[in-house]
Amino acid sequence: MRTDARRNYERLLAVAEEQVAEHGADASMEQIARLAGVGSGTARRHFPTRQVMLEAVFRERVDALATQAEVPAAVEDPVRALIGWLEAVLFATSTFRGLAEALARENATPLCATGRLAQAGRPLVSRAGASLQPGVTIGDLLDLVTGIALATEHRADREEAVQRLLRLAIDGVCRPA
Repeated sequence: MRTDARRNYERLLAVAEEQVAEHGADASMEQIARLAGVGSGTARRHFPTRQVMLEAVFRERVDALATQAEVPAAVEDPVRALIGWLEAVLFATSTFRGLAEALARENATPLCATGRLAQAGRPLVSRAGASLQPGVTIGDLLDLVTGIALATEHRADREEAVQRLLRLAIDGVCRPA
């Protein structure tokens, strides 16, 4: 990539991160281009769709969550390992404005954030499989976590509600002991 194109990309990404943090996943692409000091054509060359822009904004956070899925493999209790990772995903989706909405909007292909998280979390679900209700998938669990983050986004008691709803979801997907 040419130096000026790289500089434009970095400026666009920095502004996009700020705008998504302020306005969520519906941040204006035109406003992002304007604030970055580039034309909308330049912005569209780097981010042809809103989803591509959101992927770039959340790439580091999603990669960190995917890496975290590898750490719980050392945890003896596979259900505890899965729950710990889901808590980390829920914390990220309820803390970084726009992430839950971006995950809810996209197709779960391996290259997208949801696909990356699904790929990372699949071994955790597999290890916990015998303790889960039949048919529970990583996609189901990511949908639940995303739904909890979206449902509690504007609540005054968000932290308590997030924990309560996650506990209810986990109790629902786990087999009785």
